[in-house]
Amino acid sequence: MKWIKLNLCARITPGLIELKWLRPWMITVCSTAVGVSGGVLFALGCGGAAGILAAMSQLLDGVDGQFSRLAGLETKGGAFLDSVLDRYVDVSLITGMVIYLLRLPVHFSVPLLLAAGFFALCGSSLISYTTARAESLGLSMGKPTLASKGTRTSVIVLCAWASLFFPAAPLLALSYLAVHPNIVVVRRILLVHGK
Repeated sequence: MKWIKLNLCARITPGLIELKWLRPWMITVCSTAVGVSGGVLFALGCGGAAGILAAMSQLLDGVDGQFSRLAGLETKGGAFLDSVLDRYVDVSLITGMVIYLLRLPVHFSVPLLLAAGFFALCGSSLISYTTARAESLGLSMGKPTLASKGTRTSVIVLCAWASLFFPAAPLLALSYLAVHPNIVVVRRILLVHGK
């Protein structure tokens, strides 16, 4: 996703600057609508299409920040809106993925899938929350983590595309999202305990 932001977003954004009526929040809302639509398509069983929309949403999420900086329209309110709406995309994609897996003819354990979905939702939200909370308290979280939104979305996108050939592939993404982000959150709790 870093490559996408540095290359694709950097090529799209300058062309958008010419549109004088365009505002960063419009791109943010569009990114959210595309991402949430990806979650809906996932729930409807269209894994490949869901992956395309999730990738497009991530691309637009990179464009809105670049656009706001280049156009001189960067605001704290815009950054806040972007962070909040990103969580809606996370929830939509994870929920859609769980519903997709529940609808497969393969008989997965429903309680295990629901538990994995719960931990994936918690971990994804808490990565962002602990980052923001630590910054507001002046706490260091150490090196950047691989549990960032870009990594999480990349895993979802790749497994969604893989579902075209191996329908249960999103189970890999759900497993990753249920485990890794929560390990990072627990590590952060232990890191700042007693500070």
